Amino acid sequence: MVERTPETYAEKLAQLQELRHEAAHAEGPAVEKQHAKGKFTARERIDKLLDPGSFQELDGFVRHRTVDFEMAKTRPLADAVITGHGTIDGRRVCVFSQDFTVFGGSLGEVMGEKICKIMDLAARIGCPVIGINDSGGARIQEGVVSLGAYGEVFFRNVACSGVVPQISLVMGPCAGGAVYSPALTDFIFMVKETSHMFITGPDVIKTVTGEEVGFEELGGAMTHNTRSGVAHFATEDEEHCLEDARYLLSFLPQNNLESPPRLASSDDPLRMDPELDSVVPDNANKPYDVRAVIRLIVDDGEFLEVHEHYARNIVCGFARLDGIAIGVVGNQPAALAGVLDIDAAAKAARFVRTCDSFNIPIVTFTDVPGFLPGTAQEWGGIIRHGAKLLYAYAEATVPKINVITRKAYGGAYDVMSSKHLRSDFNFAWPTAEVAVMGPEGAANIIYRRELAGHDAPAERRQALMDDYKARFANPYIAAERGYIDDVIIPHETRPKLIAALHALATKREPGPKRKHGNIPL
Repeated sequence: MVERTPETYAEKLAQLQELRHEAAHAEGPAVEKQHAKGKFTARERIDKLLDPGSFQELDGFVRHRTVDFEMAKTRPLADAVITGHGTIDGRRVCVFSQDFTVFGGSLGEVMGEKICKIMDLAARIGCPVIGINDSGGARIQEGVVSLGAYGEVFFRNVACSGVVPQISLVMGPCAGGAVYSPALTDFIFMVKETSHMFITGPDVIKTVTGEEVGFEELGGAMTHNTRSGVAHFATEDEEHCLEDARYLLSFLPQNNLESPPRLASSDDPLRMDPELDSVVPDNANKPYDVRAVIRLIVDDGEFLEVHEHYARNIVCGFARLDGIAIGVVGNQPAALAGVLDIDAAAKAARFVRTCDSFNIPIVTFTDVPGFLPGTAQEWGGIIRHGAKLLYAYAEATVPKINVITRKAYGGAYDVMSSKHLRSDFNFAWPTAEVAVMGPEGAANIIYRRELAGHDAPAERRQALMDDYKARFANPYIAAERGYIDDVIIPHETRPKLIAALHALATKREPGPKRKHGNIPL
């Protein structure tokens, strides 16, 4: 055993304890200001996010290397970001949390190195990475070095994409080039009133374009949840943001080689809810809320909606069936009659590809009258954007199950996880109408001579539409062709879906030999 001088060793231990205390106990006006805004500190956020006592900090003794005279006076430990790993519900995650109380959370060379290091670790060990963003942007004193640090972070975001889940919690400002790191991740959370994301701030916009706009309107949580679609979740405060992030993670696997965790469910897999038999109105033009359908089918009615406030004519989110995590996509008749438009197609395509990346089965509820007509949609590229959703479903190799609840018209029928895009099981309710178009439009074309000039009696017009509906707008013609595997009573949906999921548990579908496809972005 090596002899050591007790006095010298005690001094070294005291120095270590002093440094640890310095790093872990931030205090002063900057912290008070943070709390006054309703914001936690970087370490408080990590403590609330992770299981108690599980956080293992890395690079806590790192200091910046800037030679700038003013900055050289202050060289705080850990620079302006806390990095490390811990657990959420016992599952390993890597995390970084930017510290706004240190140099405004600005990113420089050392912070970039720390973030890259923890992301590299996440990729190596195959665990999710959660980034908590609260930063004034690039550290101006470090010049182009800070821009290079951002570039290194972006590269790792891309390298980790589809390999490990990446979640961004924007809990303060995120401006300029910094916004592209969260934008490259799988999910973005924002907090109302305190989170902001934008490329250029209000002052620059006013100088360049003359527009006057405030921080909240320009890049607040609800702006990015309702108008831009950049963010996926908006929470009331930081406490709820951290809780929701933990809940989201329960639906995701550790990495792309694993399946999501299966939880024990107390909800009977054979449960049949008679309320489903009356959820679709007799009047085909009357709306209903597809989320009510979803909640009646999934375990305990629990449904975590993603992009809840954006493109509300389609619904996406996570749920469970017999404890198995699933991704759910459903046309929303309660908004724009459930039509597909540019935003809805892009929203659903992104969600489908995310589920496919992480081995999450996809259950689709179809009630779609078609694509939204109009010059704004055509000139905006509805052809290209609609093709994204078609591509995403066709490319996905995870188990795919479709339930047609009512309308499935025209090309939109094909796009919404049809058998032709290799959906594994396709079911239809008796209320389903699978046809090229609705009865009224079809009758006007098929019987155009008889109905020319609109002189035909209303009774005759209705009789022709009823005839078309009876002959074509039903699920049985498609079922005759094998495009529908079974026509089921609505209350049978839950046990049918669970049986289908169990049958598909061993699904394997090797893809073609290619580098990657060329999705119409």
